[in-house]
Amino acid sequence: MKVHPEEQAIFEVCLVVPKRKTEEECVTYDCLEVLENAFQKVGFIVERIDGVTDEFMKLAAPLETLGKAAARLQMKKRTHIGMDLLFELDQVKAFVRQPDGSLFSWCERFRCYHHLIYGIVNENQSAVTLKCEEEEFQWNVGESLIRTLESKKIVKQIFPLHDEIRRKKLLGNWALNWWEFTGQPLDEVYSYFGTKVALYFAFLGMYTRWLLFPAALGVILQLVEFGSLRLLVLPIFFVSIIVWAVMFSQFWRRKNSALVARWQINYAFGGDSSFRFSGVECGSLQIPVELIKNQEMDKTKEKEAFQRFEWFGCLRRFRNDAIVILSIICLQLPFELAYAHCYEVIQSDVIKFGLTVLYLFSIQYFTRLGAKISMKLINCENYENNEKRADSLVYKIFGLYFMQSYIGVFYHALLHRNFATLRQVLIQRLLISEVLENLLENSVPYLKYSYRKYKIRSNKRREKGSSQGRIQFTSRAEKEYLKPSYSASIGVELEDGLFDDYLELALQFGMIMMFACAFPLAFAFAALNNITEIRTDALKLLAMHKRPFPRAATTIGAWLNIFQFLIVMSICTNCALLVWLYDQEGKWKIEPGLAAILVMEHVLLLVKFGFSRLVPEEPAWVKANRVQKASQVQDICSKQLLRTISGGEKTLNYVKKTV
Repeated sequence: MKVHPEEQAIFEVCLVVPKRKTEEECVTYDCLEVLENAFQKVGFIVERIDGVTDEFMKLAAPLETLGKAAARLQMKKRTHIGMDLLFELDQVKAFVRQPDGSLFSWCERFRCYHHLIYGIVNENQSAVTLKCEEEEFQWNVGESLIRTLESKKIVKQIFPLHDEIRRKKLLGNWALNWWEFTGQPLDEVYSYFGTKVALYFAFLGMYTRWLLFPAALGVILQLVEFGSLRLLVLPIFFVSIIVWAVMFSQFWRRKNSALVARWQINYAFGGDSSFRFSGVECGSLQIPVELIKNQEMDKTKEKEAFQRFEWFGCLRRFRNDAIVILSIICLQLPFELAYAHCYEVIQSDVIKFGLTVLYLFSIQYFTRLGAKISMKLINCENYENNEKRADSLVYKIFGLYFMQSYIGVFYHALLHRNFATLRQVLIQRLLISEVLENLLENSVPYLKYSYRKYKIRSNKRREKGSSQGRIQFTSRAEKEYLKPSYSASIGVELEDGLFDDYLELALQFGMIMMFACAFPLAFAFAALNNITEIRTDALKLLAMHKRPFPRAATTIGAWLNIFQFLIVMSICTNCALLVWLYDQEGKWKIEPGLAAILVMEHVLLLVKFGFSRLVPEEPAWVKANRVQKASQVQDICSKQLLRTISGGEKTLNYVKKTV
């Protein structure tokens, strides 16, 4: 089988195991020798490296090894006729290659690694005795070797390795390439990190480019003094940004479908091909076992049982959502209003600072508590896969952050009508908070990495009883092992670090949209921040964290619905701000100006829902290619079926004649 230049075997996965104390005691580590031999037997290329405190076992899989694993997994891949078929190793030329020329995507390769590593089981007739140092334990028949070693804390961690050549290339033409502004090598990002990460950066890049239009309008409004015409200019600006936001969401759908088509990803492909070593694997629909096993159940009773299971699940989800909403209204809302009111009436800056510090610590506790409750509620719900469970978590957690991020701003804007305080709060949130967030995103992982190295050096010096000499970390695998994982701050079981990045974008979008009439210049601040965000997020993935576990996706999931919700909210809040500007005396009389604002609100809501029908979600070329491929598949299947039928008739006639 011919190997593509991009498919030379490279080390992509690493295991962390105990380090041998002396060469003479090698025999006491025979469990690691068994593990290494088992890896070589399934086709891995194994390299063992000694670190300062641990040993690292790097794995590389040749194309033939990956192909055999893909065939055993019955993995479906896109063919040149546009049809997804089961992979066969001897029919490699029939399958479409990735943008970088490789046969398997990073997510597919990682799935094969997972299958091969955890598929090593004891096929002997009896248990095998393994040793590690002075401990002996049994590797039972039919038991996974890795699971056994993980339970004994021998395999400490399994994580994906960076490819140094491709990592440095991405650092040069992506993370450190400031001249491109919003330009990004999305195909290379997809090939290296997988679909979910690539879609995030595609969304961030497009969102930043589109921000340049409202940013320019905001700068003009800030620099030009319109005087008495300002009450006319602000509604025009407001209408423009609502139309802009609606068009952005629709054109993102088009770009999303174009990227998925370009990367040859099946729309029916769920998120369950994301695997995490030593973690929770993707689940499936939690249908009771008795419903599956009882094949002889009457069809009517079977239908009733499944319907009962389905509707009880819907009611359970509705109950859990109601619990979260009522908790936010009854517990978090009074807390947020009390803080906003105290901040408004207190005159001393020192007391305000102390109150803010106390508030920040308290809100962290509320958020963590809400996340734990949300996870417990989600575990009681029945979803098709982990992608649906993750979407449910996103909605619940965003509700918590929505309340803590915006309720104080609503208080200053709509109740106290304090424009000066409102702008001050917006500037603090957009400038100070986002700048600090970008600094912390890269500095905190680096500090964690430095502290771990310092701790290891201190322990080694203490063991040797000497402070002479500097302990060097020469192995790239050990350096990556010491880096923190790219994980979410909330819901680690379901989400990775993209959860925090999407949350940051959604909160920013809500801040600049819902209070656009109060502070038009906010769009310019957001655009500048996002240009920096593209590079800092790329640097974070390439240099500050371990290589993320690949996750499959075809869209950005629940986050797009949250952006749509924020657009609707911005129509209501900006109309309220315009009413306040028009009716400064607070008489709330229905005069022509107020009536025009109310009419404009309803018109914009119609525009928001009407434009979704105006702009197609799928580009014409994508639809044409899909239709063409479908017709080709139908023609091929029809011809094959006719040949099968004709061959069957000939065989039948021959049998009749011989009889």
